[in-house]
Amino acid sequence: MSLIVQKYGGSSVADAESIKRVARRVVETKRAGHQVVVVVSAMGDTTDELLDLAADITAAPPSREMDILLSSGERMSMALLAMAIHELGESAQSFTGSQAGMITDAIHGKARIIEVSPQRVQESLDAGHVGIVAGFQGMSRESRDITTMGRGGSDTTAVALAAALHADACEIYTDVDGVFTADPRVVKTARKIDEISSEDMLEMAAAGSKVLNLRSVEYARRFGVKLHVRSSFSQLEGTWVIPDPSDVITIQEGEPLEQPIISGVAHDSSEAKLTITGVPDIPGKAAEIFNLIAEAGTNIDMIVQNVSDETKTTNISFTLPADDGPKSTEILQAHQERIGFESLAYDEQVGKVSLIGGGMRNHPGVSARFFTALRDAGINIGLISTSEIRVSVITAAADLEKAVCAIHTAFGLDADQEATVYAGTGR
Repeated sequence: MSLIVQKYGGSSVADAESIKRVARRVVETKRAGHQVVVVVSAMGDTTDELLDLAADITAAPPSREMDILLSSGERMSMALLAMAIHELGESAQSFTGSQAGMITDAIHGKARIIEVSPQRVQESLDAGHVGIVAGFQGMSRESRDITTMGRGGSDTTAVALAAALHADACEIYTDVDGVFTADPRVVKTARKIDEISSEDMLEMAAAGSKVLNLRSVEYARRFGVKLHVRSSFSQLEGTWVIPDPSDVITIQEGEPLEQPIISGVAHDSSEAKLTITGVPDIPGKAAEIFNLIAEAGTNIDMIVQNVSDETKTTNISFTLPADDGPKSTEILQAHQERIGFESLAYDEQVGKVSLIGGGMRNHPGVSARFFTALRDAGINIGLISTSEIRVSVITAAADLEKAVCAIHTAFGLDADQEATVYAGTGR
């Protein structure tokens, strides 16, 4: 008897009929001879609605109370799904994150998993039940408070449980048929990837691809969990994410043996760009700037520093989450005199597009084709960043989707037919 962990996103449990459909799939899996653990997200846009409700009450909700509020969405889903499974003649038991043994640190809103002790879930499976766990949440042993893991945390919950329970596979159910070469909402001819390495999936997630949460991919890679990304709206085989990055890549007949392996195009519209002009070009100024950014709790993505000019000053530009822009700008302005820079320029109307693949640095033709595609589409570039398996650029937000489509076509990633998007907005 194999053990399968299944995770269902918000669009898969958006309403009563959707929950009944998920229940039927879970029951089918159990009756096929498998033990099943299910991790659920909040129904539809429940999390967004709860955030809006809190904003109507206060502009600065206490983080502890916000976690208690947001964790209620997944609890609704788990209880309703358990009821639906009982209605189909099978038994199920639902568990909150804390009951399922998801132990985290004490940081509200962005909690990290410290330990997973799913004894109660295992006991439920041994007794013949389906175990249903509320995703996205856990409990801090230090503070004894409920914590949440941030957007996409249900994916991480599922992978962590799969690792702790030694599951045979972790199925991530979403509103598309798998991982595509680009967002099928933007590129209608995006092609589904049958198998992708954890390393490439990690880069795609880091670059803004929303089909899998970045932390969940990191966790799966670290603990060797095989992921199967598929749709809850169809029975089609999805995308397998293989945790060993050294797995052999299958070369199709007629293709050159040595070539960059292009996996797909990802984009992210949630970032902003901050440029600090007139920074004294002396050792330690960049450290001062980024230590202040770190104190503000802001994660930095792309960084570019210009060559010093005749005035012995330079400009430093970097991207950061748009949500963190105001507080980062405020803390830098408060220390402007000490650092000695001239001014700040903040721009939220930007987007990031990234080409993902293996061995790209060793193939200069990749960069040439990438930038030629953007030039031919009339798209200007703000920042450039590269890695062993990624080339990323910042463009104007208005040009982002056009850039994704241009690059996708330039690298021959278009499929012969349009991809199916069953639900969701990609928000």
